[in-house]
Amino acid sequence: MDEARLLFIGDDWAQDHHDVEIQDETGRRLAKALLPEGISGIARLHGLVGKFLPEDGAAAQVKIGIETDRGPWVAALVTSGYQVYAINPLQSARAREGHGVSGAKSDAGDAHVLADLVRTHSHQLRTVAGDSEQASAVKVLTRMHQTLIWERTRQVLRLRSSLREFFPAALEAYEDLAYPDVLELLTKAPEPDSAARLTRAQIIAALTRARRRDQEGQNHRDHGRAARRAPYPAAAYRGRYGARPGRPDHDRQ
Repeated sequence: MDEARLLFIGDDWAQDHHDVEIQDETGRRLAKALLPEGISGIARLHGLVGKFLPEDGAAAQVKIGIETDRGPWVAALVTSGYQVYAINPLQSARAREGHGVSGAKSDAGDAHVLADLVRTHSHQLRTVAGDSEQASAVKVLTRMHQTLIWERTRQVLRLRSSLREFFPAALEAYEDLAYPDVLELLTKAPEPDSAARLTRAQIIAALTRARRRDQEGQNHRDHGRAARRAPYPAAAYRGRYGARPGRPDHDRQ
Protein backbone atom coordinates (compact mmCIF):
# COMPACT_ATOMS: atom_id res chain seq x y z
CA MET A 1 0.00 0.00 0.00
CA ASP A 2 1.44 3.36 -1.07
CA GLU A 3 1.89 5.93 1.68
CA ALA A 4 1.76 9.69 1.15
CA ARG A 5 3.30 12.36 3.34
CA LEU A 6 0.34 14.65 2.62
CA LEU A 7 -3.21 13.72 1.74
CA PHE A 8 -5.77 15.96 0.06
CA ILE A 9 -9.47 15.16 0.32
CA GLY A 10 -12.39 16.62 -1.57
CA ASP A 11 -15.68 16.26 0.31
CA ASP A 12 -18.80 16.95 -1.76
CA TRP A 13 -21.56 16.87 0.84
CA ALA A 14 -25.30 16.35 0.54
CA GLN A 15 -27.96 16.09 3.21
CA ASP A 16 -27.43 12.39 3.90
CA HIS A 17 -24.07 11.48 2.36
CA HIS A 18 -20.60 12.65 1.33
CA ASP A 19 -18.77 11.91 -1.92
CA VAL A 20 -15.05 11.97 -1.11
CA GLU A 21 -11.86 11.62 -3.12
CA ILE A 22 -8.35 11.27 -1.67
CA GLN A 23 -5.30 12.46 -3.61
CA ASP A 24 -1.57 12.45 -2.95
CA GLU A 25 0.80 15.37 -3.50
CA THR A 26 0.97 14.71 -7.26
CA GLY A 27 -2.80 14.70 -7.73
CA ARG A 28 -2.99 10.94 -8.14
CA ARG A 29 -6.31 9.60 -6.90
CA LEU A 30 -5.76 7.10 -4.10
CA ALA A 31 -9.38 6.35 -3.26
CA LYS A 32 -12.94 7.54 -3.60
CA ALA A 33 -16.00 6.62 -1.59
CA LEU A 34 -19.61 7.44 -0.85
CA LEU A 35 -19.91 7.92 2.92
CA PRO A 36 -23.08 8.20 4.99
CA GLU A 37 -23.67 11.24 7.14
CA GLY A 38 -22.92 10.73 10.83
CA ILE A 39 -20.49 8.81 13.00
CA SER A 40 -20.37 5.76 10.71
CA GLY A 41 -19.30 7.93 7.79
CA ILE A 42 -16.63 9.67 9.89
CA ALA A 43 -15.36 6.24 10.98
CA ARG A 44 -15.07 5.10 7.36
CA LEU A 45 -13.23 8.31 6.45
CA HIS A 46 -10.73 7.73 9.27
CA GLY A 47 -10.25 4.19 7.96
CA LEU A 48 -9.50 5.44 4.44
CA VAL A 49 -7.01 7.99 5.73
CA GLY A 50 -5.33 5.31 7.86
CA LYS A 51 -4.66 3.22 4.75
CA PHE A 52 -2.55 5.89 3.08
CA LEU A 53 -1.04 7.95 5.90
CA PRO A 54 2.34 6.68 7.19
CA GLU A 55 2.36 5.09 10.62
CA ASP A 56 4.25 8.10 11.96
CA GLY A 57 1.87 10.46 10.17
CA ALA A 58 -0.36 12.98 11.89
CA ALA A 59 -3.86 14.25 11.22
CA ALA A 60 -2.43 17.68 10.36
CA GLN A 61 -0.97 16.12 7.21
CA VAL A 62 -4.50 15.72 5.85
CA LYS A 63 -6.16 18.69 4.11
CA ILE A 64 -9.89 18.54 3.41
CA GLY A 65 -11.89 20.84 1.17
CA ILE A 66 -15.66 21.11 1.70
CA GLU A 67 -18.28 23.68 0.71
CA THR A 68 -19.42 24.46 4.26
CA ASP A 69 -17.89 25.61 7.52
CA ARG A 70 -20.47 24.35 10.01
CA GLY A 71 -22.36 21.32 11.24
CA PRO A 72 -21.42 18.22 13.26
CA TRP A 73 -19.54 16.62 10.32
CA VAL A 74 -17.21 19.60 9.95
CA ALA A 75 -16.83 19.84 13.75
CA ALA A 76 -15.78 16.16 13.84
CA LEU A 77 -13.20 16.74 11.08
CA VAL A 78 -11.73 19.77 12.86
CA THR A 79 -11.56 18.11 16.27
CA SER A 80 -9.89 15.10 14.65
CA GLY A 81 -6.99 17.38 13.79
CA TYR A 82 -7.45 17.51 10.03
CA GLN A 83 -6.87 20.81 8.23
CA VAL A 84 -10.35 21.69 6.99
CA TYR A 85 -10.87 24.37 4.34
CA ALA A 86 -14.24 25.98 3.69
CA ILE A 87 -14.47 26.47 -0.08
CA ASN A 88 -16.82 29.07 -1.50
CA PRO A 89 -19.34 27.34 -3.82
CA LEU A 90 -18.74 30.00 -6.46
CA GLN A 91 -15.03 29.21 -6.42
CA SER A 92 -15.63 25.49 -6.78
CA ALA A 93 -18.19 26.14 -9.53
CA ARG A 94 -15.56 28.03 -11.54
CA ALA A 95 -13.10 25.20 -10.95
CA ARG A 96 -15.69 22.65 -12.12
CA GLU A 97 -16.09 24.60 -15.36
CA GLY A 98 -12.32 24.50 -15.81
CA HIS A 99 -12.32 20.73 -15.25
CA GLY A 100 -15.30 20.20 -17.55
CA VAL A 101 -17.26 18.58 -14.69
CA SER A 102 -21.04 18.64 -14.47
CA GLY A 103 -22.44 21.27 -12.12
CA ALA A 104 -24.89 18.84 -10.52
CA LYS A 105 -24.32 18.53 -6.78
CA SER A 106 -24.74 14.77 -6.92
CA ASP A 107 -21.86 14.47 -9.36
CA ALA A 108 -19.02 12.56 -7.66
CA GLY A 109 -16.66 14.55 -9.91
CA ASP A 110 -17.18 17.50 -7.57
CA ALA A 111 -15.14 15.67 -4.93
CA HIS A 112 -12.28 15.50 -7.43
CA VAL A 113 -12.49 19.24 -8.05
CA LEU A 114 -12.51 20.00 -4.32
CA ALA A 115 -9.50 17.75 -3.73
CA ASP A 116 -7.65 19.51 -6.55
CA LEU A 117 -8.51 22.91 -5.11
CA VAL A 118 -7.28 22.12 -1.63
CA ARG A 119 -4.12 20.55 -3.08
CA THR A 120 -3.20 23.45 -5.36
CA HIS A 121 -4.80 26.51 -3.73
CA SER A 122 -4.91 25.84 0.02
CA HIS A 123 -2.83 28.99 0.59
CA GLN A 124 -5.77 30.98 -0.79
CA LEU A 125 -8.46 29.16 1.19
CA ARG A 126 -9.86 29.79 4.66
CA THR A 127 -9.38 27.15 7.33
CA VAL A 128 -12.28 26.29 9.60
CA ALA A 129 -11.78 27.06 13.29
CA GLY A 130 -13.26 24.77 15.92
CA ASP A 131 -16.40 25.78 17.82
CA SER A 132 -14.42 26.38 21.00
CA GLU A 133 -16.64 24.97 23.75
CA GLN A 134 -18.26 22.24 21.70
CA ALA A 135 -14.97 21.25 20.06
CA SER A 136 -13.20 21.09 23.40
CA ALA A 137 -15.95 18.91 24.87
CA VAL A 138 -15.65 16.22 22.19
CA LYS A 139 -11.98 16.60 21.22
CA VAL A 140 -10.53 13.84 23.41
CA LEU A 141 -13.23 11.32 22.45
CA THR A 142 -12.97 12.17 18.75
CA ARG A 143 -9.18 11.81 18.68
CA MET A 144 -9.39 8.49 20.54
CA HIS A 145 -12.01 7.23 18.07
CA GLN A 146 -9.79 8.27 15.17
CA THR A 147 -6.67 6.67 16.65
CA LEU A 148 -8.42 3.36 17.28
CA ILE A 149 -9.71 3.24 13.71
CA TRP A 150 -6.26 4.03 12.28
CA GLU A 151 -4.67 1.34 14.42
CA ARG A 152 -7.32 -1.23 13.47
CA THR A 153 -6.81 -0.42 9.79
CA ARG A 154 -3.04 -0.86 10.08
CA GLN A 155 -3.39 -4.12 12.02
CA VAL A 156 -5.71 -5.50 9.34
CA LEU A 157 -3.21 -4.53 6.64
CA ARG A 158 -0.46 -6.38 8.54
CA LEU A 159 -2.72 -9.41 8.95
CA ARG A 160 -3.55 -9.38 5.25
CA SER A 161 0.15 -9.23 4.37
CA SER A 162 0.96 -12.21 6.62
CA LEU A 163 -1.95 -14.28 5.33
CA ARG A 164 -0.89 -13.57 1.75
CA GLU A 165 2.43 -15.30 2.53
CA PHE A 166 1.24 -18.47 4.24
CA PHE A 167 -2.58 -18.75 4.07
CA PRO A 168 -3.70 -16.95 0.87
CA ALA A 169 -6.89 -18.98 0.62
CA ALA A 170 -8.18 -17.14 3.69
CA LEU A 171 -8.01 -13.88 1.72
CA GLU A 172 -10.25 -15.40 -0.93
CA ALA A 173 -12.68 -16.76 1.63
CA TYR A 174 -13.08 -13.71 3.85
CA GLU A 175 -14.25 -10.39 2.48
CA ASP A 176 -13.40 -8.29 5.55
CA LEU A 177 -10.66 -9.39 7.95
CA ALA A 178 -11.88 -6.94 10.59
CA TYR A 179 -15.20 -8.75 11.12
CA PRO A 180 -15.42 -10.27 14.62
CA ASP A 181 -16.49 -13.68 13.28
CA VAL A 182 -13.54 -13.79 10.87
CA LEU A 183 -11.12 -12.90 13.68
CA GLU A 184 -12.63 -15.57 15.93
CA LEU A 185 -12.15 -18.22 13.24
CA LEU A 186 -8.59 -17.10 12.49
CA THR A 187 -7.83 -17.13 16.21
CA LYS A 188 -9.14 -20.69 16.45
CA ALA A 189 -7.36 -21.82 13.30
CA PRO A 190 -4.65 -19.36 12.17
CA GLU A 191 -3.02 -21.64 9.61
CA PRO A 192 -4.10 -24.18 6.97
CA ASP A 193 -3.66 -27.41 8.97
CA SER A 194 -5.75 -26.33 11.93
CA ALA A 195 -8.34 -24.81 9.58
CA ALA A 196 -8.71 -28.13 7.82
CA ARG A 197 -9.27 -29.91 11.17
CA LEU A 198 -12.00 -27.57 12.40
CA THR A 199 -15.31 -29.30 13.02
CA ARG A 200 -18.72 -27.80 12.43
CA ALA A 201 -19.24 -27.58 16.20
CA GLN A 202 -15.99 -25.65 16.67
CA ILE A 203 -16.91 -23.22 13.91
CA ILE A 204 -20.37 -22.64 15.38
CA ALA A 205 -18.82 -22.09 18.82
CA ALA A 206 -16.42 -19.50 17.38
CA LEU A 207 -19.25 -17.71 15.60
CA THR A 208 -21.28 -17.74 18.80
CA ARG A 209 -18.44 -15.99 20.63
CA ALA A 210 -18.46 -13.38 17.87
CA ARG A 211 -22.24 -13.01 18.34
CA ARG A 212 -22.89 -14.12 14.80
CA ARG A 213 -26.57 -14.97 14.39
CA ASP A 214 -26.22 -16.94 11.17
CA GLN A 215 -24.02 -19.53 12.84
CA GLU A 216 -24.73 -22.16 10.20
CA GLY A 217 -24.18 -19.69 7.41
CA GLN A 218 -21.61 -18.13 5.20
CA ASN A 219 -18.53 -18.28 7.40
CA HIS A 220 -18.81 -22.04 7.89
CA ARG A 221 -18.70 -22.48 4.14
CA ASP A 222 -15.99 -19.85 3.74
CA HIS A 223 -13.67 -21.36 6.34
CA GLY A 224 -14.04 -24.82 4.87
CA ARG A 225 -13.28 -23.44 1.44
CA ALA A 226 -10.20 -21.65 2.77
CA ALA A 227 -8.92 -24.84 4.35
CA ARG A 228 -9.46 -26.88 1.20
CA ARG A 229 -7.74 -24.32 -1.02
CA ALA A 230 -4.73 -23.75 1.23
CA PRO A 231 -1.66 -24.78 -0.80
CA TYR A 232 0.89 -24.82 2.03
CA PRO A 233 1.50 -27.36 4.80
CA ALA A 234 0.96 -25.68 8.16
CA ALA A 235 3.90 -27.36 9.91
CA ALA A 236 6.39 -25.19 8.05
CA TYR A 237 4.70 -22.03 9.26
CA ARG A 238 3.26 -22.86 12.66
CA GLY A 239 6.34 -21.81 14.62
CA ARG A 240 6.54 -18.42 12.98
CA TYR A 241 2.91 -17.59 12.22
CA GLY A 242 0.71 -20.01 14.09
CA ALA A 243 0.59 -18.28 17.49
CA ARG A 244 -2.90 -17.57 18.73
CA PRO A 245 -3.55 -13.89 19.45
CA GLY A 246 -3.34 -13.07 23.13
CA ARG A 247 -1.11 -16.02 24.08
CA PRO A 248 2.51 -15.33 25.07
CA ASP A 249 5.27 -17.26 23.36
CA HIS A 250 6.12 -19.37 26.44
CA ASP A 251 2.52 -20.66 26.58
CA ARG A 252 2.58 -22.10 23.07
CA GLN A 253 2.99 -25.84 22.87
